[in-house]
Amino acid sequence: MSSGNSGNKASSPSTRGRLAIITGRSNPTLAQSAAEVAGVGLSKCDVRRFSDGELSVEIGENVRGNDVFVIQSTSTPVNVYLMELLIIIDALKRASARRITAVLPYFGYARQDRKLKPRVPITAKLVSDLISTAGANRVLTMDLHAGQIMGFFDVPVDNLYARPVLLDRIRDEYPSEPITIVSPDAGGVARARAYAKRLDAQLAIIDKRRSGPNEIAGMNVVGEVKGQTAILVDDMVDTGGTLIKAANALLEEGAQKVICCCSHAVLSGDAVERLQGSAIEKVFVSDSIYKPDLEKYDKFVQLSVSGLLGEAIKRIHDEDSVSCLFGD
Repeated sequence: MSSGNSGNKASSPSTRGRLAIITGRSNPTLAQSAAEVAGVGLSKCDVRRFSDGELSVEIGENVRGNDVFVIQSTSTPVNVYLMELLIIIDALKRASARRITAVLPYFGYARQDRKLKPRVPITAKLVSDLISTAGANRVLTMDLHAGQIMGFFDVPVDNLYARPVLLDRIRDEYPSEPITIVSPDAGGVARARAYAKRLDAQLAIIDKRRSGPNEIAGMNVVGEVKGQTAILVDDMVDTGGTLIKAANALLEEGAQKVICCCSHAVLSGDAVERLQGSAIEKVFVSDSIYKPDLEKYDKFVQLSVSGLLGEAIKRIHDEDSVSCLFGD
């Protein structure tokens, strides 16, 4: 009899523990908004730095038995924020949290996901192992650079897409214009096709010709863009060089205007200024990476994915489907 009661208790929602959300220092604004969507406040977490640069973390409230989600983008300074994430996870594990989910709106080191030449690391796998070893029971991320990275983890992974948020804005801003979705390289064709399908738009591809490492000799447009509003779709914008050259190639082929749509605004160095001064009309990005200064530039539009993250967190906690969030 006691065994049967125990089984019923284990299947009840209360056994999952109270939902708690903690954030590191990488993107507190996004974390606060996501927590509000999930219906909870942010739990206290104090991150301090010793004089030699070492980090120290103290969880400011009881998390024993809780279902804890740690929101932290591993963006610049990537090594600091990655280490901060690992230490927070370790602190939660030692504080007896029932389940720990690492929420990475932006997953750093994802571009090194395979060996392209001898004697180089696969850092996407290394970072995946570090997160799992630290004590994360599952991972929630968004727009991974390559889908196979999900297989690098030994814990369940949910990969969200910023696509619904970006698509809604595109539909609002360009409701009646002829649109062609453009992939800036062959590796992004599947991503671009997903946008084109939902917008009922044409698809084009940029064929890059390289003369050497990091040197683009030329770009050829495969597909018809003449008279079209060309929307370049990518998972991230870093230096902006590829997008600027791709935009010039599209305009030379007769495109009316060029829009960029990227999930992650890495924007290293002088990328913002370069894109601001380019022929690109608009650059739509999400707030997966904290970039408050983007508001000063009229070409950049930053859209919040806090609703997606908050809803996904709530659904994972309630053991509901997450995939329905992409049914746009």
